[in-house]
Amino acid sequence: MARINESFYNTTPVVDEQAKLAAQKADTLAQKTATPAVDTRVALAKLTSGQTLTPAERVALGMSPAPTVPSGPTGATGPKGPTGPTGPTSPPKPTGPTSPTGPTGPTLPSGRKVVSTYVDPATGDTYSVYDDGSRELVAKGTKALDAAAEAARIAEEKRRAGQSAYDLLYAQFKLYGLEALVDPLKGLITSGASPAEFTIKLRETDAYKKRFAANADRIKNGLKAIDEATYLELEDQYQNVMRNYGLPDSYYARGDMGMQEGFNKFIANDVSALELEDRIATAQKRVLNSNPEVLASLKAFYPDITNGDILAYTLDPKNALESIKRKVTAAEIGGAATQAGLQTGLARAEELGAAGITKQQAQTGFQTVAEVAPRGGQLAAIYGESPYTQQTAEQEVFGLAGSVEAAKQRRKLVGLEKAAFSGQTGAAQGALGRERAGNL
Repeated sequence: MARINESFYNTTPVVDEQAKLAAQKADTLAQKTATPAVDTRVALAKLTSGQTLTPAERVALGMSPAPTVPSGPTGATGPKGPTGPTGPTSPPKPTGPTSPTGPTGPTLPSGRKVVSTYVDPATGDTYSVYDDGSRELVAKGTKALDAAAEAARIAEEKRRAGQSAYDLLYAQFKLYGLEALVDPLKGLITSGASPAEFTIKLRETDAYKKRFAANADRIKNGLKAIDEATYLELEDQYQNVMRNYGLPDSYYARGDMGMQEGFNKFIANDVSALELEDRIATAQKRVLNSNPEVLASLKAFYPDITNGDILAYTLDPKNALESIKRKVTAAEIGGAATQAGLQTGLARAEELGAAGITKQQAQTGFQTVAEVAPRGGQLAAIYGESPYTQQTAEQEVFGLAGSVEAAKQRRKLVGLEKAAFSGQTGAAQGALGRERAGNL
């Protein structure tokens, strides 16, 4: 009875041990059947660094599994003991969450093995190299993207540098009024063109050819073109000389793009600033220090005229300002009248100038008027005719309006004198008796 009781009470530990063994077997089986997720990149990194791969990692990389160690001979089965009473059934263990499935490794034909890896230096792509010489992309590289990003960065830096260069060049050209030359080349400058390329393109523009037009004329005249700095320096020197001698600012004032047409002619003909100054000094001596009658007439007719106006005319009478040309011509006519002992007013001098009378013609004509007018006035008074004045003689001598009537009046006076002194020697002699007063 005591043994039966002891056997009965010893059955509980036996049942518990069996339950534990069953649970452990279930856990082991679950672990064997579960396929762990394998990251091929991690496996590849382990392979390239020489680390040992797990069977699953080897399979993921297309490699054969690790060799299985052969089992030893199975021993003889011992006698089967008595089966004890069945213990209580253990409750089923809760199933844990399912792990996410990792990327599937490449499927390899049987017999092909990975022997090395290869990284493309151009793209950074990583390949598995197999024992049959083939290879397969494992990881995509980023070198192409990196190169594109670097190229974009360099292009942006170049654009900013080009913009800075344009801004600087524009500011420098603006100091000389030449900003119009730079604006058409903005795209070229901001693109990072070399200085040599910029210079060539600049000289091909219409704006440049217009601004430095004298260079083309120099070449036509057998001279060499001068560089831009020398060109601008000459213009500044011309301007200073003219300003110092008091010439009108219209002779040196700058226009569009800082141009002065008169300066272009000097440069085209290779006139230095020193030569220009010598010309002005010579004109000053010839005009202002001589011909006192002309200068006196100028001052009398035009009190506001300056010595600079007169010098400007003598330097370039063909292209002088019309107002100055008119004034100088009128003064020369007035000076011719003074030289002949006559007086003339501004209106008559300008009228004669407008009629095309030159200085030389005025000198000859006023000499004739000086001979004819006094005698004509005497005869008109003697015979009671209309007054014959200096203006009447000027009309006929210079061919002004009323010249026909003036000629008739003079001939009538001559006829009257001949009739009164018929047969007397010397009657109506001199200029008054000529067929035409004057020889103009």
